[in-house]
Amino acid sequence: MKIASEHRARKRFGQNFLEDDGIIRRIVKAIHPQADDNLVEIGPGKGAITSQLLAACPTLNVVELDRDLIPMLLAQFIANYPQFTIHQSDALKFDFSQLLQDKDGNPKGPLRVVGNLPYNISTPLIFHLLSYHDRIRDMHFMLQKEVVQRMAAQPGEKAYGRLGIMVQYYCQVENLFEVPPEAFDPRPKVDSAIVRLRPYQQLPHPARNVKLLEQLVNTAFQQRRKTLRNALKQLLPAEAIESLQIDTGVRPENLTLAEFVALSDTLDELKRNSPPTGEAQTET
Repeated sequence: MKIASEHRARKRFGQNFLEDDGIIRRIVKAIHPQADDNLVEIGPGKGAITSQLLAACPTLNVVELDRDLIPMLLAQFIANYPQFTIHQSDALKFDFSQLLQDKDGNPKGPLRVVGNLPYNISTPLIFHLLSYHDRIRDMHFMLQKEVVQRMAAQPGEKAYGRLGIMVQYYCQVENLFEVPPEAFDPRPKVDSAIVRLRPYQQLPHPARNVKLLEQLVNTAFQQRRKTLRNALKQLLPAEAIESLQIDTGVRPENLTLAEFVALSDTLDELKRNSPPTGEAQTET
């Protein structure tokens, strides 16, 4: 069954509207929404998933950038679901912490985030949401299949890199199932997949300086074909790497998250113990 609407998908918003009822039911079953959930949907589009989420959770919040879709969503849902709330905003800039309390300022439970994310902003949006990791219970996203593979990749796999390491730093990653192009209108040129992210209550490998870890991982995978020794020489001296008993002849893609954190902590220690750049040495 297709959702009747004259609204046409816009390329600048990366819109591909999900219209396969079987896939929609499978996604909602994976989410398993409950009435008391603090549920937010990013990019509801024409409301295909929204209608089933609202049936289970009438207090649903949605974040939608396209102004033209908002009257359509209100017309469909507001009469039956008066607590349904639409935030006309760019999800990349949206402050999700505002959803952690009700209109009277009373605290609400941790966020459950759902979204059929535009492929052109999916990675920066994931990183934006990870900044709220300690206030999120779980996230379910429709993404490009390749992106989900990168998020779930393990050391030694071709897809393993910056995205997977940093997502796995904060979350358990489950690649749930694939979605074919014909489930959408218009059809995307790539396959899609559904991923579940569950932020850890306690990080398994906490870094002393997360920003430094991000810099280290980013630097390493900018030169992923080089050995670890050569890829990181601008950040860490070889003797610092070797002090961790890690084979410096391997490529970055062979290191585990725990080993990257250990390297990051070593770099942080070196920075803390080094004199400020340009500080003059004086004799007394």
